[in-house]
Amino acid sequence: MKALKNAFREILRYPAAVGGLVILFLLIVAAISAMIFIPYDEAISLWRGDEAVVYTNPKAVPPAWMNFFTSEKLPVTQVINSVDSPKVERVVEPHSDGTTDITLTYTFDFEYDRFYPEMVLYFDTTFDTKQPFVAIRWVTPDGTEIRVADIGVDRSLSYRFAQDDKLTRRLGGEVAEIGLFKVPDSDPPVPQKGTYQMRLEGLTFEPDSTIEAELVMYGMVHGLAGTDHLRRDLLTPLLWGIPIALSFGLVASLGISILGMAIAAVGVWYGGWIDEVIQRITEVNLVLPFLPILIMIGTFYNRSIWLMLGVTILLSIFGGQVKQNRAIFLQIKETTYVEAAKAYGASDMRIIFLYLIPRIIPVIIPALVAGIPGFVFLEAALAVLGLGDPVLPTWGKVINDASNNGALFRGLYYWVLEPAALLALTGLAFAMLGFSLDRVFNPRLREA
Repeated sequence: MKALKNAFREILRYPAAVGGLVILFLLIVAAISAMIFIPYDEAISLWRGDEAVVYTNPKAVPPAWMNFFTSEKLPVTQVINSVDSPKVERVVEPHSDGTTDITLTYTFDFEYDRFYPEMVLYFDTTFDTKQPFVAIRWVTPDGTEIRVADIGVDRSLSYRFAQDDKLTRRLGGEVAEIGLFKVPDSDPPVPQKGTYQMRLEGLTFEPDSTIEAELVMYGMVHGLAGTDHLRRDLLTPLLWGIPIALSFGLVASLGISILGMAIAAVGVWYGGWIDEVIQRITEVNLVLPFLPILIMIGTFYNRSIWLMLGVTILLSIFGGQVKQNRAIFLQIKETTYVEAAKAYGASDMRIIFLYLIPRIIPVIIPALVAGIPGFVFLEAALAVLGLGDPVLPTWGKVINDASNNGALFRGLYYWVLEPAALLALTGLAFAMLGFSLDRVFNPRLREA
């Protein structure tokens, strides 16, 4: 315990180690928060782009904080639901003939320098046989009332303002998202800021009929991370990508280091044909094309991230580190305390795991830590090549989707830069920590 405290105190002497630990701490906190506040099933549902979950998100827009860096204030998404929003006033007037007037008045502010790119009114009505009828009216800040539409409403109807050709003609050829918000007679169109109202004047023909509607005005910026082509909030894969990436990298590096160390120790201690077999397998494995094998497995068999992890470990345990560890174990094998343990009758397994392996652990720890980002990048690279796990939301899958949908050509740089920045930050953290650990555990590298 004292040795551990001394090692930790020694690590804190290096600014690079402190910086790496801080970054890793923040990544771990973000990973734990993601798993707590976005449970796995919910994360998978969001990543699949289930319509019932993501329909209120705009399509392929940058993060909302982009407004801090633009001269124009871009509109953010507004969702106003008649069921629970305080911005909706409801007036219900039943009549003796069984019909009912239902008036829903939506009131909201518009203070942006650009127009909404898309507007949809989602209806949710209940009736037995006779459809309710709804008249939609729009009131601008200067008091102008615009007739939007007069329609019969089905149980589930999506009214898209831009697809109503009659409304476009009434607005003088302007699409609804511009014509409903522009300053009258402005050319080019300029947004009219202020308080707007949308009034739904409904008429039901059955006593138990109801009319509910959700107004969604899709913004040009959204959330903390923006959205992709399927309206998915990129915050979900960015956050969930952290535990997936760290788990893949840590398990791969830890498994390869431990197994490689054990294999080298067994070969050195027993020697003879056992050591020869281990060395020949290692030499053959070193010339095998590692990445092409993973690509073949992902293409022709399965792309599960856990299968890829298992194959990565199997293909890497007989790597260059087996030969490096073997050279160290050959020296340790000849030390006096190993000879003494052998003399008093210690078993082979006891000598291997209690006398040989513990002596090499200080050398293995820095290599283990420094090796983690390599496997994190490997998982991301497989996903970028289209061989990522189709179920899990990962950083590489985000980059792959961005590439397939021409994000860079469309100027959607955030789509690529956000996961790339997290990958770079993760690699930097482990590199800084691994470099410092090497200086702590390797006396030859310590500063005088």
